[in-house]
Amino acid sequence: MSAIIDDYITELSPKVAGTLRGTAKLVITDVGSVLLDDTGARAVESEHEPADVTLIASDAVFRAILSGDQNPVMAFMSGKLKVDGGTQRALKVSAILTGDGAA
Repeated sequence: MSAIIDDYITELSPKVAGTLRGTAKLVITDVGSVLLDDTGARAVESEHEPADVTLIASDAVFRAILSGDQNPVMAFMSGKLKVDGGTQRALKVSAILTGDGAA
């Protein structure tokens, strides 16, 4: 597992534990994937592991979203963030990532 994936697990586990309903997968292009659920965050061994919603972006875009420098809606609208699954669900997951709510 890469240090980048470890960083995401460390940062996201406390944000999602007990707050996320269902599952969400972050696919960090050219790096790997992290699965989020109500127990926290963990590395995904297979890209085909199912999730209720999948968010796909580069490491730089995800880090900007997490730091608050990039609005997730604007990232989606500009094509920097791709969503596989329900857009409403993705917005709820983004709110958790940015610290603005629970999903």
